[in-house]
Amino acid sequence: MPIRPEQRALYPPDWPDISRRIRADRADWRCECDGRCGVSHDGGRCPAVHGRPSPLTGSRVVLTVAHLDHQPANCDPDNLMAACQACHLRYDACHHRRTAAATRRATIEAAGQTALNIPIGDT
Repeated sequence: MPIRPEQRALYPPDWPDISRRIRADRADWRCECDGRCGVSHDGGRCPAVHGRPSPLTGSRVVLTVAHLDHQPANCDPDNLMAACQACHLRYDACHHRRTAAATRRATIEAAGQTALNIPIGDT
């Protein structure tokens, strides 16, 4: 997945090399998800392969690298997982809901309004 410009500084300068080593050398261009995304994969590992049609949607798979702790600066290989777009998005879904809620709350407060403390999404 592309890195948003405002997030780029959180990644190490050699991120492209780290990402390629994980995707090519370790994962052999296959999704490494073993169900951590919340979906049980037949055979234990997601069958998606970079550049080939997705087994779920038929669209072309683009292999990405997920940070298991959601911290871009932590590039320890044990914290990284080569993941197809679908597994990566599912793995990050709760994290995205939390950060989106925090962003909405900050926007409301910056406008001078009081944000209600209503939980949004899973925690």
